[in-house]
Amino acid sequence: MKSDFFFMGLALEEAKKAYGLSEVPVGAVLVSDSLEILSAAHNMPILSGDPTAHAEILAIRSAACGTGNYRLPESILYVTLEPCAMCVGAMLQARVRRLVFGARDPRSGAAGSVVDLTQVASFNHSIEVTGDVRAEECADILRRFFRERRADRTRI
Repeated sequence: MKSDFFFMGLALEEAKKAYGLSEVPVGAVLVSDSLEILSAAHNMPILSGDPTAHAEILAIRSAACGTGNYRLPESILYVTLEPCAMCVGAMLQARVRRLVFGARDPRSGAAGSVVDLTQVASFNHSIEVTGDVRAEECADILRRFFRERRADRTRI
């Protein structure tokens, strides 16, 4: 059976695509409860000129269009970086059942690092969360990206 490790590997492949486009390297893969891939996406806010074009949002949009349903119950979202508040909000609205993320985001993580919007008692939905899956690989691509960005700025 395919595992969290496997699907996070696919999300890492998406992150590499973002890296190649000079976007912050975050990738996401959304799967059904039967582990069928519904969508895959990577960050695109810079190239699209859309501040909401995070990997998670793009994956949710694509899966909703593909299934013909704005609700994605029983789905599992794999993402290389702990989602921000906007992305967790989209997951809640789409009724994603489970979130699996790689690296934690100590600056804007909304699945436990800064706040935890996945388990708010007054919300009508909650999300099961598994963090730190392939965390070092997920963090490494981000560290490399930002190290290169800082080095490029010093050359100017």
